[in-house]
Amino acid sequence: MTEASRLRPIVPEPLRSSYDVVIIGGAVMGSSVAWFLSANPDSDGSVLVVERDGSYDFSSTSRTNSCIRQQFSTEVNIRASLFGAEFIRNFQSYMGDDPEVPEIFLDDFGYMYLADDTAFESALRDSQALQESLGAGTKIMTPAEIAEAYPFYNLDGIVCGSHGLIDEGYFDSGTMFDWWRRKSRQNGVEYLANEVVAVTRESDRITTVTLATDETINAGIVVNAAGPRSVEIAHMAGFELPVEPRRRYTYIFDAAEPLDRRLPLTIDTTGVTCRTDGGFYMAGCPPDDDPPVGYDDFAFVGDVWEDKIWPSIANRIPAFERVKVINKWVGHYAYNTLDHNAIIGPHHEVDNFIFLNGFSGHGMQQSPAMGRGVSEWITYGEYRSIDLTRLGYHRIIAGEPFVETAII
Repeated sequence: MTEASRLRPIVPEPLRSSYDVVIIGGAVMGSSVAWFLSANPDSDGSVLVVERDGSYDFSSTSRTNSCIRQQFSTEVNIRASLFGAEFIRNFQSYMGDDPEVPEIFLDDFGYMYLADDTAFESALRDSQALQESLGAGTKIMTPAEIAEAYPFYNLDGIVCGSHGLIDEGYFDSGTMFDWWRRKSRQNGVEYLANEVVAVTRESDRITTVTLATDETINAGIVVNAAGPRSVEIAHMAGFELPVEPRRRYTYIFDAAEPLDRRLPLTIDTTGVTCRTDGGFYMAGCPPDDDPPVGYDDFAFVGDVWEDKIWPSIANRIPAFERVKVINKWVGHYAYNTLDHNAIIGPHHEVDNFIFLNGFSGHGMQQSPAMGRGVSEWITYGEYRSIDLTRLGYHRIIAGEPFVETAII
């Protein structure tokens, strides 16, 4: 029997009327939880994943730029991305050494945060010291050191850079996501092509979810992994969630004068980012006017390339004065308006409703750690690998931000 023939089919109707775990959203976060649960011998409950759009064409997962870094300012985020890198490097082992599972490609071109004032320099130095203490391979570089390593930069006004060349760069997230779904289904997880339209709460418990096809399913635990739409799921349960879709623009371009070495993912002082992308280059940024948008709104508004991105990259890298855009797209961040950090873990009063939301652009790289963490909480009632408590929903109720300064 082939691996494909062992997979549970994806159908619109559930096979059962009751599941131990119902995961709402089958993109990278939901599938990460599903796989970690299904791969853990201590977890033997039934798992249902409900995904409204099995093509994933407009999900944040499909429109990610698929990068990983350890350059964060908080311990929990650094640890999460360190585990993400370990998981990527050892993907085949985590997948049980299945000979059908490929290695995941990781291109360590690195990140480069540029500072143009002493306040940001101090913040970068403090963050780098924490990163290094936790095992990350980052370093602070003077302008002279940056110029020697990357002579193509215009460093006028730059006082320092924070740089990492170990486990920082692009990785093949599509393969990871695909195999999480395959292995979950092979392990007995049921994927449903349907949509949750109601969540029933009775006192301090979620009891059922209702599907668009009118089936009502009894649920032992409900995981909200619905990406930018997660606020709708929270509202169904009677909870507030400060998450909304925000546009993010990405452009792929060719350069008339290609650089003679790979370009780190450079976070310019303007907020524009730019990096190598195979034989081309990728640049992006948030718009200056950054309101919430409709879930299906992926339109370009204004000319972000001409007005913001190209002037920034041409100033920072003069060789990019002559470039040609060859592709572009708009994706959505599931943007946490309180503090731009993940919201993860159980509701403080209804502990069988679990949040996995609001990653604000760094969800893909953190998906291994967050999926593992949620699966641990479901299985053991606690986080056993990385303590994710600081990212919990309690801070939302209290209105107390948990600030991460290294947000792109």
